[in-house]
Amino acid sequence: MSTEGTSDHLAATERTRVRRLRERGTHDRTLVEAIVDEAYVAHVGFVVDGEPRVLPMTYGRDGDALYLHGAVGNAMLRASAGAEVCVTITLLDGLVLARSAFHHSMNYRSVVLVGTAEKVDDPDEKRRAFDVIVDHVLPGRSATARPTNDEELRTTLVLRLPIAEGSAKVRAGGVGDDAEDLDLDVWAGVVPLALVAGDPVQDPDQVARLGERPAPAITRPG
Repeated sequence: MSTEGTSDHLAATERTRVRRLRERGTHDRTLVEAIVDEAYVAHVGFVVDGEPRVLPMTYGRDGDALYLHGAVGNAMLRASAGAEVCVTITLLDGLVLARSAFHHSMNYRSVVLVGTAEKVDDPDEKRRAFDVIVDHVLPGRSATARPTNDEELRTTLVLRLPIAEGSAKVRAGGVGDDAEDLDLDVWAGVVPLALVAGDPVQDPDQVARLGERPAPAITRPG
């Protein structure tokens, strides 16, 4: 197993090797990036004063870098700068309902990334990171929203995590019941799940000031 990342695969290390159900795991960069691009929330794990912490965060990917951001006053986020972090991202695709309680499962696509979170100080890169994160929320949004100003840059901490060491794990199958349970009269199958955007609700203050405006189209990879 290679411990060096390439343009096609992330580095496979003891920290990122899939140990259980290895056939579901991969270090394929294309799949990892596809999952990262489709999801909205990353859970970022790090250590503060010897204690573990996990924060759910928005993020954005720019090539082989993952950008995270938060308030400069966030002690936990500050502790991550220059430190080793673990980022997990998950898409839930279905509930797998088996005949037995033991074999219930879920269909999912998940990513685990580990590495050193680097603090971004360059103003131009920070602005770029803001645009990347905003465009991850809604593609193209940074071109229409007010740009980030100097005060917002000053009060925001931006971290960059190289997408270099990590893995993806995917389950996309059906029910895996035991042979002796197949005749049980218990419904078995898969309930597909998907994140779906509802009807946009315009800000009432904007309606009062400017009138109704057309909502942007909500698009997403996947």
